[in-house]
Amino acid sequence: MNIENTQSQMRKGILEFCILSIIRRGEAYPSDIVEEMKAAQLHILEGTLYPLLTRLKNAEMLTYRWVESSSGPPRKYFSLTEKGETFYKELEQTWQELSNAVNTLTANNNPS
Repeated sequence: MNIENTQSQMRKGILEFCILSIIRRGEAYPSDIVEEMKAAQLHILEGTLYPLLTRLKNAEMLTYRWVESSSGPPRKYFSLTEKGETFYKELEQTWQELSNAVNTLTANNNPS
């Protein structure tokens, strides 16, 4: 069994929740999301992030606005929509339930 594959699948399962958590705090530029994820030891490539942001935007979870940049092309800043906020709260509830269950199951790993 490949541990890297299992670890990757575990991370993918919480990726949307983590990204929405960042955006929920305020408008976010994709490279800032990448940096914040990296600082939290959840590495994500822009090639993974952009399709995910597009999918969330198409599902009406996110909206964006263009901001002119003095150092290059305009930047796209993402924010949560009302639908995205509701979705986030549902994910947050699911995360709490899963986290509590996993913590309960793994708290005492000593064999009987």
